[in-house]
Amino acid sequence: MSFEPNFLTTAIGSFPHTADFASLCQRLATTLDIPAWPQLPRRTFHENMYVQYSAGLPGITLDDQQEKIFFDTTGDLSPALEAFYARYLAEDIDSFAFSHDYATGFYTMLDALRSTPGQWAKGHVTGPISFGLTVTDQDLRASLYNDLLADTIVKQAALIARWQIRQMRTARSNVILFVDEPYLASFGSAFISLSREQVITLLDEVFEAIHAEGALAGVHCCANTDWSVLLGTQVDILNLDAYGYLENLALYPAELRVFLDRGGVVAWGIVPNNEDIFKVTPDGLAQRLRDGLALISSKAQARGVNIRSDELAQRSLITTCCGLGSTSVEIAERAIETLVNTSEVLQRG
Repeated sequence: MSFEPNFLTTAIGSFPHTADFASLCQRLATTLDIPAWPQLPRRTFHENMYVQYSAGLPGITLDDQQEKIFFDTTGDLSPALEAFYARYLAEDIDSFAFSHDYATGFYTMLDALRSTPGQWAKGHVTGPISFGLTVTDQDLRASLYNDLLADTIVKQAALIARWQIRQMRTARSNVILFVDEPYLASFGSAFISLSREQVITLLDEVFEAIHAEGALAGVHCCANTDWSVLLGTQVDILNLDAYGYLENLALYPAELRVFLDRGGVVAWGIVPNNEDIFKVTPDGLAQRLRDGLALISSKAQARGVNIRSDELAQRSLITTCCGLGSTSVEIAERAIETLVNTSEVLQRG
């Protein structure tokens, strides 16, 4: 699919709202160019970004009272693993569906999308690396380092992504599915003992599943990372915190050139998701992004790589710099308003 969004808007995922979800979804569906369904972590622990995608994993255990999630590997996991792989091999995609208690925002947004015009919708799933390094076993060992658990985590993310795409296609013809990988900000540090090749292999399995459903695959990392790793995957849309780390992408001109040549899009998280939102203006953020694109272009040219700022502009989405679930409702509402207004400024040129 040739996709040149030219500063269209979308959202990352989480929102702080605890009530009136139908109104929230209706606003997102009517104001964003590519509406994203809202995760609602303050509604219930079940909408935490790790819990939300955990149901059905072998050995997964929830402690709702303490709000903890972990894998219990003390027993025999063979029956649960056999049942999981039977569903996976049969491509029983409906068995990977969200229950309503885990994704109120998803089902509410589906209703909103069906009642509003538009061609695009965005979903998301927590990536296998962040899930597997955050959710541990009972002995606090990261589940990603348990080969049996790691494989189920990757396949769970892939099948949930496919199920989401099929559901959203009932309301919108074009779907984007983001894989959220906040933990990749620690790639290359002592906190992650994964090679570049392992990261690419894990992510590409999920991206391939998204592509199998005819959707575009995105990846979100809300801090700085080695962007060459993500640019080296099969991802279609790279989302970064451009409010804080835009200039870091300029370190990878050759990799960015290859990404653009195969149709890649950058989703610039140029709108802050904290108190800074009351200090910035759409005009100021638009100029900040334009200056950033010019910087990337000039640094690329200096290294013999032809990347034009107008080409980057054509291949640009804009978002908030990260999710809004940890903010206040006031900040979240202001951020979405500023996002829409910044897009309008950028599209005017």
